[in-house]
Amino acid sequence: MSPVEVVRAFWERMRERDWDGVRATLASDAVAVWPETNERFAGAEAIVRVNAEYPEGWDIRVLRLVESGDTVVAEVEVPHEGVGVFRVAAFTEVVDGLIARSMEYWVQVGGAEPPAWRSGVATRVAPGGLEAALCAGNPSAEEPA
Repeated sequence: MSPVEVVRAFWERMRERDWDGVRATLASDAVAVWPETNERFAGAEAIVRVNAEYPEGWDIRVLRLVESGDTVVAEVEVPHEGVGVFRVAAFTEVVDGLIARSMEYWVQVGGAEPPAWRSGVATRVAPGGLEAALCAGNPSAEEPA
């Protein structure tokens, strides 16, 4: 499999809760890092475990995969019932057909208020309007004042 196929398989198996399948996409010494919480998960078993033990109610939607050599960038949406919608930008390196390293930047969509100093240069994106917000001049992407 190509690097992008390996990463696509990882996320598909995550969505299916196919933990053996997830493990099969990972090198035994794979490492995942979550900078927001300063956590490092060392080894395939730790990566599988943190995901398998995560509280249920979530789904996964792969929005975009971009491949450059052995590195794949995945933009993934993870709606979680009763909690909110999360997005992750994962920079994943595939070596010999297995995920070796992944730097994952997780955010909760709308989870933080913007600082007041930006109020004059930005508008708020309407709930569910992130993709539409990329279209210049799209008034439907903005929240009403």
